[in-house]
Amino acid sequence: MPISGIIPQLRTTDLEGSIRFYTTKLGLKLEFRYRDFYAGIRAGNQLFHLKLVDHKDPSLEYVDAGEHFHLYLETTDVVSTAAALKRNGVRLMKDVHETARGTREFAIKDDQGHPLYFGGSL
Repeated sequence: MPISGIIPQLRTTDLEGSIRFYTTKLGLKLEFRYRDFYAGIRAGNQLFHLKLVDHKDPSLEYVDAGEHFHLYLETTDVVSTAAALKRNGVRLMKDVHETARGTREFAIKDDQGHPLYFGGSL
């Protein structure tokens, strides 16, 4: 069975606000929109979906407590990406740092509280 990709889905209680966050604050592209409850966001050659729900994502508290993430976005220039997001008014949850795995990373939260990590090789 050939698999051509994996598409994660994030839940949002404000689809318009989440689309604005990802396109305006992060500079990603709205790939598609389906009616008033579903959208696809393009990040480079990857795609993730946003789904409108009635209640906040119940995994947020668990993910926060364990310092996990919902999405990990790879970038070729972590420092410049962090600086650009700061200029766009995005608050960094963890500033740029080097990891024991040989990467450079930083973390933010989206408009719904989903932790997003950005990283790349040193």
